Amino acid sequence: MNGLSRREALLTLSAGGVVAAAGSTSYAADLPQPRRAGAGGDDPGPRNVARDIQNPDILNQPITDAGTLPNLRFSFADAPMKQYPAGWTRQITKRELGISQGIAGVDMRLNAGGVRELHWHKESEWAYILYGSARVTAVDPEGKNFVDDLGPGDIWYFPSGTPHSIQGLGPDGCEFLLVFDDGGFDEDSTFLLSDWFKHVPKSVLAKNFGVPATTFDNLPAPGDRYIFNLPIPGNLDSDKIAGATAVPNGFVHRMGSQIPIQTSGGTVRITDSRNFLVSKTIAAALVEVEPGGMRELHWHPNTDEWQYYIQGTGRMGVFAANGHSRTFDFAAGDVGYVPFAMGHYIENTGDKPLVFLEIFKSDHYADVSLNQWLALTPRELVSGHLNFGKAAMEALKRTKEPVVSGA
Repeated sequence: MNGLSRREALLTLSAGGVVAAAGSTSYAADLPQPRRAGAGGDDPGPRNVARDIQNPDILNQPITDAGTLPNLRFSFADAPMKQYPAGWTRQITKRELGISQGIAGVDMRLNAGGVRELHWHKESEWAYILYGSARVTAVDPEGKNFVDDLGPGDIWYFPSGTPHSIQGLGPDGCEFLLVFDDGGFDEDSTFLLSDWFKHVPKSVLAKNFGVPATTFDNLPAPGDRYIFNLPIPGNLDSDKIAGATAVPNGFVHRMGSQIPIQTSGGTVRITDSRNFLVSKTIAAALVEVEPGGMRELHWHPNTDEWQYYIQGTGRMGVFAANGHSRTFDFAAGDVGYVPFAMGHYIENTGDKPLVFLEIFKSDHYADVSLNQWLALTPRELVSGHLNFGKAAMEALKRTKEPVVSGA
């Protein structure tokens, strides 16, 4: 356009410029524009084209969208990244996504050997391994200990106050999603081992551990231990404590190895306190939607839904009652949110599987299927409400199908 390639036009516009010839107001006509037949108009800029491309259903809202629903999307790509000697971390809490009062999330990377230091939280911690492998340790209030190695698709859960650590294993450490059952969680509010030692008089430490006070002359600065390097540990047996009693029910569940619910459009794996006994405050579903498929129209009757997108692209439409609805677009690394009881769907808009987690602050997973509800309601009521004919009524399914195909 005016001597510029499409890529140059994109870069120019995304930098806030306008692609135009001298004395002209022309611009790249093939860029996404906020217009549809009989409505809207071109946006000559300044504008953030990269964002417009990522959010087509915000630039051009579906005509079914209405009202003033709050923002239900935030990307980890927009969250500040804190870097440490052995990894990095970033978080999305109610400070970043204001609607998320009950759940906060942290994306953390530990390099090979990198240790998230011994610590505990007021909040319970649920985690999902996204990449690589990690060794996790913990001790429960009864003095029973836990040590295990986890890989992609594995989850752990630590009840509030449970002390634990995480270390990245070879060859390339790990990345994992942490979920906390309080939207006000803050990484800086963690109870850290090194921080406590620095704030107890040496005489008290000496009395507590039965050693000379000089033992504590070289304690590290807490800032040096948040995520730090140690040698990659040996095999799992090398970290087992001789004579210790193991935590009876364990803190780990192999979510990715569950036999999934198979549907015409994908799969669902549900993990809650019914098959992961220790997880009393977080329930989850791992959903895979094939291209053209959709997480069916449904709602959750017990609590809000917090989502994390692992792979692919999708869009979510949310119905908030009283004529309010809104559509959002998602890609890997994004977080979505659906307030309690609001109807919604999630559609795969890409050419590869859409994979995401549904997270709930609850001890159990529950959803209500719109299709199943109508199928199990007297036919005269349904047809009278919606003017459904015989074919539509016969298409209703009494068996819940969480993910439907595009066929």
